[in-house]
Amino acid sequence: MTAAGLPMEIPAEGLPTRVRIHEVGARDGLQNEQTVVPTEIKAEFIHRLAEAGLPLVEATSFVHPKWVPQLADAEQLFPQLGDIDPQRLPVLVPNERGLDRALALGARRIAVFGSATESFAQANLNRTVDAALAMFAPVVARAKDADVHVRGYLSMCFGDPWEGAVPVAQTVRVCRELLDLGCDELSLGDTIGVATPGHVQQLLAALNEAGVATSRLGVHFHDTYGQALANTFAALQHGVTTIDASAGGLGGCPYAKSATGNLATEDLVWMLHGLGIETGVDLGRLTATSAWMAEVLGRPSPSRTLRALSHKE
Repeated sequence: MTAAGLPMEIPAEGLPTRVRIHEVGARDGLQNEQTVVPTEIKAEFIHRLAEAGLPLVEATSFVHPKWVPQLADAEQLFPQLGDIDPQRLPVLVPNERGLDRALALGARRIAVFGSATESFAQANLNRTVDAALAMFAPVVARAKDADVHVRGYLSMCFGDPWEGAVPVAQTVRVCRELLDLGCDELSLGDTIGVATPGHVQQLLAALNEAGVATSRLGVHFHDTYGQALANTFAALQHGVTTIDASAGGLGGCPYAKSATGNLATEDLVWMLHGLGIETGVDLGRLTATSAWMAEVLGRPSPSRTLRALSHKE
C-alpha cells in the first residue's frame, strides 16, 4: 500500500486518455515456468486478474503439449473460467487443430503467432515465415467466419538473437501480410527486449505509411535492457492504446534464451495512472494478486512497483 495521492496524476500532452491492457501473465508468463502450475492455481490467477479490472486476460494456448507442456491443461482450464465473459479471455492457437479445440470450448478471441524473422520462425514454428503465414490463413478465415476476434502476434519485430537488428521494412511486410489474412489487430513483439524509443516510433510511422492504422496496433515489450516503459511511452506518444503486460513481470520466451520477463503490469499501471490515463485496473488488487503468485512460484517478482508497494506494507 502506498501513501494517498500517489502516484500524483500529472497528464502529459498528446497522450491517449485511456489504455487497454492486454494481460499475458497467465499464458505468456506461466508457459515459461520450469515447473507446471496446477490447473486450479491458474484458474484462480485468471479470476483474480479479471477481478482486478484487467479487461483482457490471455488464458492459455491450444498448442501440442509436447511443445508447451506447461499449458497442456487447456481443456481442463477453460471450463473453470465459465463465469468470465469469453470475450475477455483470448487464447493462442497455432493451427486449425488448435482452433477446433478452442472453438469447442467456446473461445471468442484467438491469436495466431508469427515471426518477423526466418531464424525465429524456424525455432518457434519449424517453418519459414511465409509457410507460417500460409498455415495461419485457414485459421484466420475460419475464425472470422465464426465471428471470432483474431489477434496476430508478431515476434522479433525489433531484433533477433540469431540475425541481429531487424530491418523496419521486413517487419512491416509481415505485419501487412497478417492483416491481409484478416487479423483484427496486431501485437508488435520486442521478444528479446532490444528496442529503443526511436526504433519504436520509426516502426509505428512506417506501418502507418503502409496503410496500417495505429488503432489496430498493440505493443509487447520485454524489459531485458530496462527499456520497456520508455518504449511504452514512445508508443503512447504515437497514439497506441493497447499495451501487453504480464502481472508480476512473469515470462520470457522458451525459444529465445536471451528474452527476459515481460513488462510488469504493475509498473505499467503505475506509470499510466501517474499520467492520468485510465485503465480500469485496481492497482492494489493487482499487486496483491502478483504477490500471491510470486509466493506460489517461490521467488520474488521482478516488478519494481510490486516490490516497492510490498515493502511499504
